[in-house]
Amino acid sequence: MALAATVFLLAGCAAPAAPPLPRLAIDPDRVAVAGVSSGAYMATQVHFAYSDKLSGAVLVAGGPYGCVQGQLERALGPCLQAQPAAPDPAALAATVRERAASGELAPLAGLAGDGVLVMHGRHDATVAADVSRAALAVYEQLAGEAPALRLRFDGEGDFGHVMPTLAAGADCRAGGAPHLGACGIDAAGQALDWLSGGRGTATGPTGELRRFDQRAYWPDGEDPPLADEGFVYVPKACADGGRCGAVVVFHGCEQDIGRLGDRFAREAGFNRWADVHRVAVLYPQARSTYLPLNPKACWDWWGYTGPDYDTRRGAQLRWLASAMAALGAPLE
Repeated sequence: MALAATVFLLAGCAAPAAPPLPRLAIDPDRVAVAGVSSGAYMATQVHFAYSDKLSGAVLVAGGPYGCVQGQLERALGPCLQAQPAAPDPAALAATVRERAASGELAPLAGLAGDGVLVMHGRHDATVAADVSRAALAVYEQLAGEAPALRLRFDGEGDFGHVMPTLAAGADCRAGGAPHLGACGIDAAGQALDWLSGGRGTATGPTGELRRFDQRAYWPDGEDPPLADEGFVYVPKACADGGRCGAVVVFHGCEQDIGRLGDRFAREAGFNRWADVHRVAVLYPQARSTYLPLNPKACWDWWGYTGPDYDTRRGAQLRWLASAMAALGAPLE
């Protein structure tokens, strides 16, 4: 009896589930993705999978679509350090064409008019510059099939393997936890300027950073695997019913809610610019697991969720499609 009472009391003290995502008036022509490190790999996977519903992607310290081919040894060699050789953009573009033709990715015409910005720091010792260049080169290989595709590579940043910010985080060049770099560089501002095609002046976030229940969007009840909760930043204009865009921002390894709480969502720099550009910012959260093996809570860019991880059939991509539909920005 005492044990039953204790269990009852503990259950009663459990934190209530976070609310679902708010339904917003999202402009379907202003939906994009961005990410850093494993999040950059995830962002390019999402962009190719749903380019017919997206307007662009910003990749910070990441690599090209399809690089790993489901082989972990490729992740640790060609796809991070360009060793023994850099990724082959022509071969990877051929994979994109094949998968687009089969329906595993969006039709290549969906890339038309999209903007892709790839950023890489000169002091990045984790991801080689040639790997990041290959990320843009895959798009360059496909430009003839996607009119007006806007492409830019910025490899002159004075930073290491971090998400560069104005003042938040660790040493800009050396990096380390929380993998945000106090660099005097407003990378998030550059990203949203690029995606919106305009510039503005940010004065500080005036909206609300909210938690939401990620479990509500598990595809067919399948664990992707993700954290129980994620974050969404909603500018006041969007919360009041105004028409807004949306940007999905994928954190890097070891930047998840389990390690940093809401620090990445608060300090990466996107929220203060979200008000300027009138975009809601979705911050999905991966989680650390040992089965499947993903102790650093990276996004799946090597296949730990299954062989379809970088296609529309992938567990994390299907989860995102469900979450975005709830937000008011359907991808399918």
